Amino acid sequence: DNFRKFWDSMYRNRVFFNTLKISFSTLIFGFPAPIILALLINELRSKIFTKSVQTITYLPHFISLVVVCGMIKDFTTETGIINDIIKVFGGTPTTMLNNPRYFVPIYVISDIWQGIGWGSIIYLAALSGIDAELYEAARIDGAGRWRQTLSITIPSIIPTIITMLLLRVGQMMNIGYEKIILLYNPLTYETADVISSFVYREGLQNFQYSYSTAVGLLNSVINFILVFGANMMSKKFNDTSLW
Repeated sequence: DNFRKFWDSMYRNRVFFNTLKISFSTLIFGFPAPIILALLINELRSKIFTKSVQTITYLPHFISLVVVCGMIKDFTTETGIINDIIKVFGGTPTTMLNNPRYFVPIYVISDIWQGIGWGSIIYLAALSGIDAELYEAARIDGAGRWRQTLSITIPSIIPTIITMLLLRVGQMMNIGYEKIILLYNPLTYETADVISSFVYREGLQNFQYSYSTAVGLLNSVINFILVFGANMMSKKFNDTSLW
């Protein structure tokens, strides 16, 4: 009955579409960001500068999510620093988190900022395992830095990239409700309300425990199907898989 209730609910399409939209946006723009940062850091030759870049990019990961969301709210208010920049270029200031069309870009950009440094660690570890003799042989053959990156660096970390992508795909429908509920409000429900925030409201605010559990279970089943399908495709075409 609870599954049927959700399937017939007026909120079904909204929470599914918003979850997919935010997940795909985060995947498309957020997944390559740590890889690019790791490749850039790998090309640095100054150890002091390298450590400084790593420290600065790692720091946001350790800031409390409540503090991060508070900063985002302050920066995006009508009198915040972002609107001050918009005014300089002739734009009209607005409280951006009250506008549904700004919610997804704000969420994705802040997610990249918070996770890019921490996410690059595993790729830096993979890069450190590449045999230096491959680069020496490439330089002898006349390959420049760009050709070495395309022919040696990226192919060497492809298995790591695919593994991380598979894990990311398995979490596509599982956007954490914490950041969503700290940033959204009734004015932005149409673009911000996702499955996890819907489960939170129905379960903990409206006390519909059985109903919210059914919706959460449905979400978990979809996640399993996604990661299983992605794993099968990867195993078939690239011989890299989780199992």
